[in-house]
Amino acid sequence: MTRIKVAAVLLALAASAVALAASPLREARPLMGTVVEIVADGAPEASLHAAAGAAFREMGRLSGMMNHYDPKSVVSAINDAAGERPVPVPPELLEVLEQARSLSGRSGGAFDVTVGALRGWRFRRDDPRLPSPAEVAAQRALVDYRKLRLERAAPSAFLAERGMKIDLGGIAKVYILYAGLRELARMGVARAMVNGGGDVVAFGGGWRIGVRDPRSPLELIGTLEIDRGAVLSSGDYERHFDRDGRRYHHILDPRTGYPAEGPHGVTLMSESIDAANGLGVAIMVLGKEAGIRLLASAPGVEAVIVDRDDRVWMSPGFRSRLREAKRTR
Repeated sequence: MTRIKVAAVLLALAASAVALAASPLREARPLMGTVVEIVADGAPEASLHAAAGAAFREMGRLSGMMNHYDPKSVVSAINDAAGERPVPVPPELLEVLEQARSLSGRSGGAFDVTVGALRGWRFRRDDPRLPSPAEVAAQRALVDYRKLRLERAAPSAFLAERGMKIDLGGIAKVYILYAGLRELARMGVARAMVNGGGDVVAFGGGWRIGVRDPRSPLELIGTLEIDRGAVLSSGDYERHFDRDGRRYHHILDPRTGYPAEGPHGVTLMSESIDAANGLGVAIMVLGKEAGIRLLASAPGVEAVIVDRDDRVWMSPGFRSRLREAKRTR
């Protein structure tokens, strides 16, 4: 497998290496703990700026609703009311919670929307925290997606046990990026891409997306050309710390309470953004073989999985679309 260095300007944006032709609008803002970038054309310049502003406002609104770190968010209100009462929720949050609960079931709990109870971990390199086994065990007992109760008639969410916590980190970001993309289309933009920390959603044709190599995250496996849809990446290289010769990364296995021991990284490609959303995290937990079986339940989603032994597996559809990077060293 060949690789190539990622351009420094793209690294400065904390993006997933997206090679683009010159476009009338390119705007980036901090959001959701990363940098979100919009690239758009096919409309007058003033219209593009107005559309980008509307997209960022919509993404900011949804992020504020779904951020469990924000004590004023709706998700925090659900967590605070765990074991006590249902909390009314906006339709967008109900939609994400339903998607998350569905994926939790399909993955056998490898993805679990209630993983927020595992709050003893901290993956800041300057101030990491490794919880004790007893702490992990106590918190792990509060992880169970089946105890999240959702009501559609009068939209609400309820966590059945006190101490349970929702964490939408594995699924909300892509939903929010997609909402921004839809806002750009609503505003009359003919061609657009929204890139949030390695997750890319796009429409309008002619986008070339770099596929990061999780074995060497400053390099690429190759590039994909897409007209619409998503290219989504998950990996153990994003947030981690090392302790006593072992790496602890931020993708937790809800079944054990500890970092997943699956692949180094997963990249998904799909024209259906909703179909691919969250699958990468589930595969990181399940491992390659079980992850491949899960992919079979998501028609139209193609993938590359880089295992811990550095072996690379690609679905036929992914392989046929990948242009491998040429070795330059």
